[in-house]
Amino acid sequence: MTVPSASDVSESLRSGLGRLASAEHVTLDELLEARALLEVPAAQLAARRRASDDMDRLRGSIPGDPLRMGADEQFIYNRDFHTVVIEACGNTMLAVAAQPIFEVLRTHLSRSTLGRRYHQAVNDHHRGLADAIEAHDEVAAGEQMRDHLEFLRPYYERAWRAAARERAHRPA
Repeated sequence: MTVPSASDVSESLRSGLGRLASAEHVTLDELLEARALLEVPAAQLAARRRASDDMDRLRGSIPGDPLRMGADEQFIYNRDFHTVVIEACGNTMLAVAAQPIFEVLRTHLSRSTLGRRYHQAVNDHHRGLADAIEAHDEVAAGEQMRDHLEFLRPYYERAWRAAARERAHRPA
C-alpha cells in the first residue's frame, strides 16, 4: 500500500474546501477562525523550533518594495511567508491543514485591490513577526500573529463581499 504524501493530502483538502467555499458553505469567519487556530500556535512553535535556514526563508518572503508589485505577486509573497512560519513550527499536520485554507483565501481575494496601506502594513507585520520568531520569543510571536490576523479581517471582509457580488452577477 502506498502512503499519500503531505502534498497529496493537502491537494485533496484544497480541492474539497475550494468547492465548499465557492458554494458559500464556508464563511469568511470560519476561515479566519481556522487560520487563528492554526497560525497562532504555529508562530509560537516556530519561535521555539526554527532553524537558521528558516529565518533566511522567512526574511526572503518579505518583499523589499511591495508597492511595486501586482496583487497576485503580493499574494504569493504573503502566502509564502505564512507557509514558512507554519513549516518552521516543525509540525507536518499543521502545514497540511493550512495549505487549503490559503488556497480558498486566494480564490476569494486574488482579484481584490486591497490598497497601498494594506500591503505596506502587512509587510511591517511580517517583519515584526519574523523578529519575534528569530528572537525565540514564543509569546510575542503568538501575539504578533493574532494581531496580524485581526488587522486582516476588515480587508478580507470587503474583498469577500466583492467576490460574492461578482459570483452573483456571473451568468449561470
